[in-house]
Amino acid sequence: MRASWSPVLVVLLPTFAAAGLVDQVERALLSITDCGTCHSALPTFKAVANLGDAAFVRTITAACIDLKIEDPDVCEGAIRTQGPILAHDLRHFSLWGQTATKFCEAVFGLCEPPAVNAYEVPFPKPAPETPKTFVSRGRPPFQMMHFSDAHIDRQYTVGAEASCTKPICCRDYEKRSKHVKMPALPFGSRNCDAPTPLADSMLEAAEKFGASAKFSIFTGDVIDHIANNRGSISGVSQDMQTFSDQMAAILSAPLFPALGVYSSPPTNSFPRNTTEHEITSEWVFNAQRAGWSQWIGEEATKQLRHHSGSYSTMAPNMSLRIISLNTQYWYKQKYVMYRVVMRDVISNTCPRAVSGYMTATRNSTPDPNGILAFLVQELQAAEDAGERAYIIAHMPPGRGDVMRDQSSYFDQVIQRYKNTIAGQFYGHTHADEFAIGYSNYSEQTAVNAMSVAMIGPALTPMSGNPAFKIYDIDPDTFEIMDARTYRARFYDPHYQLEPTWELLYSARELYGPIVPSFSGKGPLNPAFWHDLTEVFHKNDTAFQTYIANKPRGREFIWSPCQGACKEGTLCEMRTLRSDVCVCLHSTSR
Repeated sequence: MRASWSPVLVVLLPTFAAAGLVDQVERALLSITDCGTCHSALPTFKAVANLGDAAFVRTITAACIDLKIEDPDVCEGAIRTQGPILAHDLRHFSLWGQTATKFCEAVFGLCEPPAVNAYEVPFPKPAPETPKTFVSRGRPPFQMMHFSDAHIDRQYTVGAEASCTKPICCRDYEKRSKHVKMPALPFGSRNCDAPTPLADSMLEAAEKFGASAKFSIFTGDVIDHIANNRGSISGVSQDMQTFSDQMAAILSAPLFPALGVYSSPPTNSFPRNTTEHEITSEWVFNAQRAGWSQWIGEEATKQLRHHSGSYSTMAPNMSLRIISLNTQYWYKQKYVMYRVVMRDVISNTCPRAVSGYMTATRNSTPDPNGILAFLVQELQAAEDAGERAYIIAHMPPGRGDVMRDQSSYFDQVIQRYKNTIAGQFYGHTHADEFAIGYSNYSEQTAVNAMSVAMIGPALTPMSGNPAFKIYDIDPDTFEIMDARTYRARFYDPHYQLEPTWELLYSARELYGPIVPSFSGKGPLNPAFWHDLTEVFHKNDTAFQTYIANKPRGREFIWSPCQGACKEGTLCEMRTLRSDVCVCLHSTSR
């Protein structure tokens, strides 16, 4: 399989002053067809990196522009921010070690994933022999709202070109052309991130439909997708504060947020606290302390800084602990992590969830910035106090862009505290989805289904109809009783005058009647969602309805999800570990 050009390659196209060497580098890139040839090409990249960051940035930028991979300004911006990180990585890891293999897998997608390094997460106490049981008293449920992936573009310009060659459009990149083919519209356009009025419209609709909500969660990503804008700390900080102000002005209930991957410029650059580099994320944590303190409280704002963007707080007047994690330290595309040598041997073939593990070495960093240790600390406190807990974060831990080591270790934590964890909530995929965690991935049954993650839809119209969710929650068990998705139809003739927000579906009403084991009275627990996947396997009409609901409307589905796509989608529904589906090579949505 030949490597395809992608935005990542913008920062991996080294060139030299001599034209002959440019040809040599291009031939090396085109020769990359598998893991071995990727490793063989790394010395060329390393040679350029050894010339220094400035030389690396200059030469790669020139190559990017010369090869017309992106527009010149995109080349310059992306390489200016990501280039020094990659140059540092290339100078410091072994070209034939496990770190290099992970680097090739993350950047080119050609290496088979290395086996998970064996590591046992330390727990302060063993699981109780008789864990506390949480029993519903049949009281009316309360509501919780879920927002995600706003991606608000504060430079969105009505009338600008909405069909362009940039990563996102609808901006005045240059003086307004007299020949705009597709003008940007007031409440958003395809190929563009969300304008500010669309965010206001969503929040106002949420306040209307969720008027009785006890609290809301936001699972990250406020900032737009333009890569070369991530170098501006002041701009990103101001955008995040502005969205916090928007939410505070419109929403009456408390909000519990999580950090997204676009929160720290350059994009995905949250550094480890052991990294020696000028990049720092302290300003992000300080900025969010100011914006979030009104909701999360003083103690949690202190945690936000000391635990690298993670915090824990209690939901108002409930025995429910909200644990917000900064999972960006587990993101494959966070290139700052590859500067740390992970392991010095080449990994073997692609592991399935039940396969063996490699042994972690002293060069491994199993818990970057102590995120897992913080999670264990808070879950243990919840267990000791007889509380239940929600985990909120940006990235679903079972997806292919999460480091397999950290995903596996996170699974250990979920297994240990499965009786305390009442729910997990994520974003990042932009789709309206769910995923199930099992106590035994070799035997995926309703009995072994131990946890379910709700993945919230996005506001940005780049990925579908703008949407948000409202959950009905049992006030005694904190289990989900219903999950309703609300959307504004982008192609509605009146959308650009004022979006009309409407109920797309209720999970209980849509899926409950087709799950034979569901009584109609119980919670939408992990067993329910597992049984629904069994229905999807046999009932293709029901499955295609789920596929249409992922982008919040059939108008965004160009073809049915069948064959490998269906196999991959079902696999993603049935895992909260990123090493379970990696061998499918599916085209799931």
